[in-house]
Amino acid sequence: MKLKRTQDHKLPTGALGLAINPDGSRAFAACADGALYAVDPANGNPAAFEARHESYASGCVLLPDGKTVISGGYDGCLLWHDVESRKLIRRVKAHDFWSWQTALSPDGGRVASVTGQYLPGGWKYEPAAETEPSVKVFDTQSGALVTAFAHTPPVLSCAFSPDGKHIAAANMMGEVRVWSLSPANAKPVAQWTSPDFTSWGTIKTHHYCGGIYGLAFSPDGTTLAGCGMGPMTDPMAGNGKMTWQRWAWEKGERTAQIKDDQRGSGLMESIVWHPAGTHFVMAGRQAQGTWNAAIFSAADGALVHSVDTKNRITHARFTADGKKLVISAAQGQPQRKGGKWEDWGRVQVFSVEA
Repeated sequence: MKLKRTQDHKLPTGALGLAINPDGSRAFAACADGALYAVDPANGNPAAFEARHESYASGCVLLPDGKTVISGGYDGCLLWHDVESRKLIRRVKAHDFWSWQTALSPDGGRVASVTGQYLPGGWKYEPAAETEPSVKVFDTQSGALVTAFAHTPPVLSCAFSPDGKHIAAANMMGEVRVWSLSPANAKPVAQWTSPDFTSWGTIKTHHYCGGIYGLAFSPDGTTLAGCGMGPMTDPMAGNGKMTWQRWAWEKGERTAQIKDDQRGSGLMESIVWHPAGTHFVMAGRQAQGTWNAAIFSAADGALVHSVDTKNRITHARFTADGKKLVISAAQGQPQRKGGKWEDWGRVQVFSVEA
C-alpha cells in the first residue's frame, strides 16, 4: 500500500482541523484565522463560512446527512454551520479554555470536545487539577450537554468507539481513559498511562511537554491506537521521537508500538485506520528524519510506506472506500510579499495504491 499525492490546494491560513464527506468530494478545514472553509478537492476553491471563532479554529466534524458542520476553537466554543448557506446555526460555549480536539460519534448524534490548560499543581510541576470537566459530549441536534467526564488537563485527543458505546480521551502525561456512554450508566471503564508520550524538561525551564495528540479505535473496536511525541532532552526543541502505540483497551494492555529504526523526530498529530482495518496512517510534523506521514501494517506494526509532505500535517481522513487519504496541513510560517500574506494552509489528497 502506497500514498501518491494527486491534489494540493491552498488556504489563507494554516489548517488545524479537517472533515470530509464519505467519498471525499467535499472537505472542510478549520483554520488558524478562526474560520471554517469549504474546499472542493476537484478545483481547490476555498469558501469561508460566515461565522468565525474568536481565536484559532482547531477542529471540525461533518454530520452524516452532509448538511451541518460543527467546528471547535480556542475560544472554547462549538459552532454549528449550515453547509449550503455557510451561515451560523448555533454557538455553544463548551469550555472556559481551548477546545483542543473534537470527535463525532458514528451515528452523528453526539460531538465530543476536550479541553484543559497545563498549570503546575505542585513543586514537581505535575499538572494542576482541572477547573471544569475536561471531556464533554454534546447532542448534535440540540447543542445540549449530554455528559461530562473528569481527566487530568490538558486533554489533547478523543475518539468514539465504532459502536458509539464508549469514548476515549488522552492527555499530555500519556494518560488514557475510556468511559461507557450508556445513558443509564455513564462511567469510566478503563485507564492506563504510557510514559512514552511525555517529557520532563530541565533546559531553559522546568515543565512537562508532549502528550497523545491523536486517538483512533480500530474498525473492529478491539484496539485503540494513539500517537504523539516521545521523550526528549530539551522539550523546547520539539524533537522527541515520533511515536505510536496500540492497546487492547478493555485491559489497558499495550500490544504494539513503533519500531525504533522506523521513526525520526517530531510531533505526530493524527492517527487514522484504513476502513479495512489492515493498515493505519500516522502523520504530523518532522524535526529530523525522512518522513512525516507513513502507512503501518496492523498485523505486525511494520512501516509499509512513507512520504515527506514538507509541511505540518494536522489531520488525516480516509474516504469510506479507502482509496483516498485527505490531509489538512500548515505550510511553514507565512511570509508577506507584495503587500499580501502568502497562503500557508493546505488541503491535500493522496491516492491509496496497492
